[in-house]
Amino acid sequence: MTSQWQYQVRFDVTDATTAESVRRGVRDRALAPLFDILAEHRAVPKCQFDAFAEYVAAAEEHGVENDPLYAWTKTTIDDPAKKDKYLKSFTLYVDEREVYAKEIADALEADLQPFAATRLISRISKYDTNPANNPQPPQPTSS
Repeated sequence: MTSQWQYQVRFDVTDATTAESVRRGVRDRALAPLFDILAEHRAVPKCQFDAFAEYVAAAEEHGVENDPLYAWTKTTIDDPAKKDKYLKSFTLYVDEREVYAKEIADALEADLQPFAATRLISRISKYDTNPANNPQPPQPTSS
């Protein structure tokens, strides 16, 4: 039986230097094994800060008046402490998809565990698309 929900795997790296290398796809000696595992899963890391910044730029281009998530996202990327946090956080896209089957997420999560043991990765998280398990976007305020 397959799950009705889709999943996503994210990970955080331990330091800013590593984060910058992952963002740029630098396959140095320390990161080559990580990139090899990601390639085996057809997974590509997307920096959370970069995703937020792209979202804000697109919203500003198309209009923010009916976008309740814009204000939260803009505040997040403008906050130096949150910027530091999200620059070290990566969402994994598999076959260019943001969410994927549980079996794919489980295998990816398992193969990333050794990197947590070596402290290259400080945290691995798996999320599902079940709305009951996820925060919902802020509701627009009435004028």
